[in-house]
Amino acid sequence: MRPDVDPDLGTLYLVPTPIGDPGDITARAVEVLRSVSAVACEDTRNSLSLFKPLGIEARLLSYHEHNEESRGRQLLDLLLAGEDVAVVSDAGTPLVNDPGYRLVASAIDAGVRVRPLPGANAPITALIGSGLPVHRFQYAGFLPRKAGARQSALAGLAGVAATLVFFEAPHRVLEALRDMLAVLGDRDAAAGRNLTKPDERFLRGPLSGIIAELDSEEQVRGQFTLVVAGRDASSDDAAEELAGKLADALIQHGATPKLATAVIRDVTGLPRNWVYDRVQSVARP
Repeated sequence: MRPDVDPDLGTLYLVPTPIGDPGDITARAVEVLRSVSAVACEDTRNSLSLFKPLGIEARLLSYHEHNEESRGRQLLDLLLAGEDVAVVSDAGTPLVNDPGYRLVASAIDAGVRVRPLPGANAPITALIGSGLPVHRFQYAGFLPRKAGARQSALAGLAGVAATLVFFEAPHRVLEALRDMLAVLGDRDAAAGRNLTKPDERFLRGPLSGIIAELDSEEQVRGQFTLVVAGRDASSDDAAEELAGKLADALIQHGATPKLATAVIRDVTGLPRNWVYDRVQSVARP
């Protein structure tokens, strides 16, 4: 068991900030940020532009992946000295794709009270606006930048029955979507662009349709949160049975394994790796 909270120590607040519309900051968040001794921020310039109109004058300390260890020790020392500290990110809920986990764990181990505040969160905002099932979901963050690693990561998610949520940069979003189509099949999906901003837009439909829509743009701009349907477990048995029959028939009639794999994936929508293995089991002498 971790230690009980020591009332003589400071409190560590985890404070969400708006992901687009500055009006989305909560009254409680403003109250906390006005009251703490220091605010650890991803970029002090971004935080200052948000805080100044709100009358928040706390000491700002940069806290990002490059100084997480050293700054984390400094923040913990402040908490141990009885000072309250808040952690924010440039946008959304801190710790989600940002540093902070180690500080929270160290604070808890030291008996510091940790108080997370509810608020803006891009994955949840995109999920509930996607039109896809929300009762089970898995946040997967940013996919790897290189194609091979990205496809491998997607293959590892192909069997997940929960709705999948990703972040992606505008200059890689089409590559990521094409790899999703290739690895996961033409699943239903939604791309939330510039969430909560005046130009917010959702693209909803099969992955192929979203790809075609973005491909028609001269240059893809905006910040994207991608939501992709999970594996449809209810249809797996029938699809796999059909895939087996198709593999047998296609190979017997002279189709190459490559052609058979492509045809079966088009017909069944099953993950490429599974189809490839099934075809190879038939094609091997």
